[in-house]
Amino acid sequence: MDSDGEESLKKRKKKNSFAADFSRKFEPLSGRPYSLMGEVNFMQEEDIRLETTRARFSNVLKRHAELAERLSRDSDKSIFERLQKEFEAARASQSKEILLEGEEWNDGLLATMRERVHMEADRKAMSGDTNMMPNQHSDEKITFKVGSKMICCLEGPRIGIQYETSFAGEPCELYHCVLESKSFLEKMTVLEHTVPFFLPIREAENDLLSSNAIRFIDYIGELLQAYVDRREQVRLIKELYGNQIGELYHSLPYHMIEFVLDDFESKVIVSLRYADLMSVLPTRVKVFAWPMNQLQKSGSVGTHPSPARLSYAEDALRTMSLPEAYAEIVLNLPQAVKQICQERSPC
Repeated sequence: MDSDGEESLKKRKKKNSFAADFSRKFEPLSGRPYSLMGEVNFMQEEDIRLETTRARFSNVLKRHAELAERLSRDSDKSIFERLQKEFEAARASQSKEILLEGEEWNDGLLATMRERVHMEADRKAMSGDTNMMPNQHSDEKITFKVGSKMICCLEGPRIGIQYETSFAGEPCELYHCVLESKSFLEKMTVLEHTVPFFLPIREAENDLLSSNAIRFIDYIGELLQAYVDRREQVRLIKELYGNQIGELYHSLPYHMIEFVLDDFESKVIVSLRYADLMSVLPTRVKVFAWPMNQLQKSGSVGTHPSPARLSYAEDALRTMSLPEAYAEIVLNLPQAVKQICQERSPC
């Protein structure tokens, strides 16, 4: 009996010793002095990764800007200057300019223009004399005006389109596109153009030009105008509110835009994405705010408060131009930040 009791006591001691050892090994981290340091190190690592990503993104944007500048000078500028002179000469020598509206701009009219340029090119090729007395129709030089587009017949079997862009009622850049076909029966192709290289003119040529030339011509005009609208909106907020914007990033076609406001009682990050390159207003909008007092308090313990989403700012960006929405955001930001503080804790 005694031996049985001693054996039972030994088993109980061994079990209690294991439990104590287990509890020591799995003691809650909150009671350990090094747990806080682990959290700080983790947040520091996150910050380092974020800064590395930001630096890489900035470098990519810088390289894109340099590439855009390099591609837009020299040969591209010479093409623009040459085409601009050719279009000016065509307009100066026109017999008349016809304003087209609605269904007047159609496939039949474009076919007539194509027939005319090919007949004129064939006539000159057969005669071998460019000074040969022209007939009545070939002597008549007409340019057509369709909205912001000017369409004219150029020398050789070419049709030229000049696009005029604008912003807020003020004229912006001119762009050109020259179409050519080997014969009247063959499809047209884009011979040369001054459309920015990052806009998908070649994709549109493959998808539209052979099947619907009118739609192709109109699409390029809409594409250019949408690009200019987005670009000018960004330019305007930089011009008007540049001292309030800490950082601003955008893609070359301005269909992805991000900027930071840090000149207020909160840090605000705005992220805009556009559904496609034809969009003038963003479709995916995110606006986050961090009250500065909360950021300063959190800095002492190595943690960051979660941001608050500004729904009123997102609604404004979806329905207004960027400069108008920016003014709306700044106007209502103090009240929005105050409400965030009240909902969380006194700031």
